[in-house]
Amino acid sequence: MPKLQLTLAIIKPHAVKNPVALSYIRNVIKNNFVVLKTKRMILDAEAAGSFYEEHVEKFFYNRLVTFMASGSIDLHIMGHTHAVEVWRKLLGPTKVYKAQFQEPYCLRGMFGLSDTRNVAHGSDSLASAEREIKFFFPEFSLYNWYTNDEIRYRKGPILFNNHLFQHVRKL
Repeated sequence: MPKLQLTLAIIKPHAVKNPVALSYIRNVIKNNFVVLKTKRMILDAEAAGSFYEEHVEKFFYNRLVTFMASGSIDLHIMGHTHAVEVWRKLLGPTKVYKAQFQEPYCLRGMFGLSDTRNVAHGSDSLASAEREIKFFFPEFSLYNWYTNDEIRYRKGPILFNNHLFQHVRKL
Protein backbone atom coordinates (compact mmCIF):
# COMPACT_ATOMS: atom_id res chain seq x y z
CA MET A 1 0.00 0.00 0.00
CA PRO A 2 1.48 3.40 -1.01
CA LYS A 3 2.45 5.84 1.71
CA LEU A 4 0.15 8.67 2.69
CA GLN A 5 0.97 12.14 1.41
CA LEU A 6 -0.10 15.22 3.32
CA THR A 7 -1.86 18.34 2.14
CA LEU A 8 -3.37 21.41 3.75
CA ALA A 9 -6.97 22.49 3.32
CA ILE A 10 -8.12 25.97 4.30
CA ILE A 11 -11.87 26.44 4.38
CA LYS A 12 -12.40 30.13 3.66
CA PRO A 13 -14.47 32.53 5.82
CA HIS A 14 -17.66 32.60 3.73
CA ALA A 15 -17.85 28.79 3.73
CA VAL A 16 -17.16 28.54 7.48
CA LYS A 17 -20.08 30.94 8.05
CA ASN A 18 -22.43 28.83 5.89
CA PRO A 19 -23.60 25.77 7.86
CA VAL A 20 -24.82 23.90 4.76
CA ALA A 21 -21.55 24.43 2.86
CA LEU A 22 -19.40 23.67 5.89
CA SER A 23 -21.25 20.45 6.70
CA TYR A 24 -21.02 19.28 3.09
CA ILE A 25 -17.30 20.13 2.81
CA ARG A 26 -16.54 18.41 6.13
CA ASN A 27 -18.30 15.25 4.94
CA VAL A 28 -16.26 15.28 1.73
CA ILE A 29 -13.06 15.67 3.76
CA LYS A 30 -13.72 12.99 6.36
CA ASN A 31 -14.91 10.50 3.73
CA ASN A 32 -11.87 10.96 1.45
CA PHE A 33 -8.94 11.71 3.75
CA VAL A 34 -7.31 10.83 7.02
CA VAL A 35 -7.66 14.08 8.98
CA LEU A 36 -4.61 14.51 11.21
CA LYS A 37 -5.08 17.99 12.66
CA THR A 38 -7.88 20.52 12.60
CA LYS A 39 -8.16 24.02 13.97
CA ARG A 40 -10.27 27.11 13.53
CA MET A 41 -8.67 30.51 13.71
CA ILE A 42 -9.01 34.10 12.62
CA LEU A 43 -6.07 35.34 10.58
CA ASP A 44 -5.06 38.93 11.06
CA ALA A 45 -4.17 40.91 7.94
CA GLU A 46 -0.44 40.59 8.64
CA ALA A 47 -0.57 36.77 8.84
CA ALA A 48 -2.82 36.56 5.77
CA GLY A 49 -0.42 38.82 3.89
CA SER A 50 2.52 36.69 4.93
CA PHE A 51 0.79 33.46 3.87
CA TYR A 52 -0.11 34.88 0.45
CA GLU A 53 3.14 36.82 -0.06
CA GLU A 54 3.78 35.05 -3.39
CA HIS A 55 0.80 37.01 -4.77
CA VAL A 56 1.88 40.43 -3.44
CA GLU A 57 2.32 41.95 -6.92
CA LYS A 58 -0.95 40.58 -8.28
CA PHE A 59 -4.08 42.69 -8.70
CA PHE A 60 -6.14 40.52 -6.33
CA TYR A 61 -3.66 40.46 -3.41
CA ASN A 62 -5.31 43.15 -1.24
CA ARG A 63 -8.78 41.72 -1.84
CA LEU A 64 -7.57 38.22 -0.95
CA VAL A 65 -5.76 39.32 2.23
CA THR A 66 -8.72 41.43 3.38
CA PHE A 67 -11.14 38.57 2.73
CA MET A 68 -9.00 35.93 4.45
CA ALA A 69 -8.81 38.17 7.55
CA SER A 70 -12.58 38.80 7.54
CA GLY A 71 -13.64 35.83 9.66
CA SER A 72 -12.84 32.35 10.90
CA ILE A 73 -11.06 29.84 8.70
CA ASP A 74 -10.85 26.09 9.25
CA LEU A 75 -7.50 24.40 8.71
CA HIS A 76 -7.01 20.70 8.14
CA ILE A 77 -3.89 18.59 7.69
CA MET A 78 -5.11 15.71 5.55
CA GLY A 79 -3.53 12.47 4.40
CA HIS A 80 -4.22 10.37 1.31
CA THR A 81 -2.03 8.36 -1.05
CA HIS A 82 -2.49 11.24 -3.54
CA ALA A 83 -3.50 14.00 -1.11
CA VAL A 84 -2.66 17.11 -3.15
CA GLU A 85 -4.15 15.77 -6.38
CA VAL A 86 -7.35 14.41 -4.80
CA TRP A 87 -8.10 17.56 -2.78
CA ARG A 88 -7.54 19.81 -5.80
CA LYS A 89 -9.80 17.57 -7.91
CA LEU A 90 -12.56 17.74 -5.30
CA LEU A 91 -12.19 21.53 -5.15
CA GLY A 92 -12.38 21.94 -8.93
CA PRO A 93 -11.12 24.88 -10.99
CA THR A 94 -9.85 27.93 -9.08
CA LYS A 95 -12.05 30.22 -11.13
CA VAL A 96 -15.58 29.76 -9.80
CA TYR A 97 -17.31 30.68 -13.08
CA LYS A 98 -15.33 27.96 -14.86
CA ALA A 99 -16.05 25.50 -12.02
CA GLN A 100 -19.80 26.16 -12.17
CA PHE A 101 -19.96 25.38 -15.87
CA GLN A 102 -17.31 22.69 -16.31
CA GLU A 103 -17.59 20.83 -13.00
CA PRO A 104 -20.83 21.97 -11.32
CA TYR A 105 -20.63 19.32 -8.58
CA CYS A 106 -17.12 20.17 -7.43
CA LEU A 107 -16.90 22.12 -4.15
CA ARG A 108 -16.12 25.43 -5.86
CA GLY A 109 -18.88 24.87 -8.39
CA MET A 110 -21.43 24.31 -5.64
CA PHE A 111 -20.32 26.82 -2.99
CA GLY A 112 -17.89 29.27 -4.60
CA LEU A 113 -19.01 32.89 -4.91
CA SER A 114 -16.07 34.51 -6.73
CA ASP A 115 -12.45 33.79 -7.55
CA THR A 116 -11.44 35.13 -4.11
CA ARG A 117 -14.39 33.54 -2.29
CA ASN A 118 -13.82 30.18 -3.94
CA VAL A 119 -14.58 28.02 -0.85
CA ALA A 120 -11.18 26.62 0.02
CA HIS A 121 -7.46 26.60 -0.54
CA GLY A 122 -5.59 23.52 -1.61
CA SER A 123 -1.82 23.17 -1.72
CA ASP A 124 -0.55 22.94 -5.31
CA SER A 125 2.35 20.56 -4.62
CA LEU A 126 3.85 18.42 -1.87
CA ALA A 127 6.52 21.09 -1.26
CA SER A 128 3.82 23.77 -0.91
CA ALA A 129 1.81 21.50 1.39
CA GLU A 130 4.78 21.04 3.71
CA ARG A 131 5.56 24.78 3.77
CA GLU A 132 1.89 25.67 4.39
CA ILE A 133 1.47 23.04 7.12
CA LYS A 134 4.52 24.49 8.91
CA PHE A 135 3.03 27.99 8.59
CA PHE A 136 -0.25 27.09 10.31
CA PHE A 137 0.83 24.13 12.47
CA PRO A 138 4.40 24.92 13.60
CA GLU A 139 4.09 22.32 16.36
CA PHE A 140 3.38 19.52 13.85
CA SER A 141 6.52 17.55 13.05
CA LEU A 142 6.58 16.37 9.46
CA TYR A 143 9.65 14.31 10.33
CA ASN A 144 7.84 12.47 13.14
CA TRP A 145 4.78 12.00 10.94
CA TYR A 146 6.73 10.37 8.11
CA THR A 147 9.05 8.30 10.33
CA ASN A 148 6.66 7.18 13.09
CA ASP A 149 3.00 7.96 12.52
CA GLU A 150 2.34 7.51 8.80
CA ILE A 151 2.43 3.70 8.86
CA ARG A 152 0.19 3.59 11.93
CA TYR A 153 -2.44 5.77 10.28
CA ARG A 154 -2.15 3.95 6.97
CA LYS A 155 -2.45 0.45 8.44
CA GLY A 156 -4.87 1.39 11.22
CA PRO A 157 -6.95 0.91 13.07
CA ILE A 158 -8.05 4.54 13.29
CA LEU A 159 -11.31 6.14 14.38
CA PHE A 160 -12.88 9.45 13.45
CA ASN A 161 -13.48 11.80 16.38
CA ASN A 162 -16.34 14.08 15.34
CA HIS A 163 -15.78 16.47 18.23
CA LEU A 164 -12.12 17.07 17.26
CA PHE A 165 -12.88 16.59 13.54
CA GLN A 166 -9.85 14.39 13.09
CA HIS A 167 -8.87 10.76 12.95
CA VAL A 168 -7.18 9.25 15.97
CA ARG A 169 -5.27 6.03 16.26
CA LYS A 170 -7.15 3.33 18.09
CA LEU A 171 -5.06 2.06 20.99
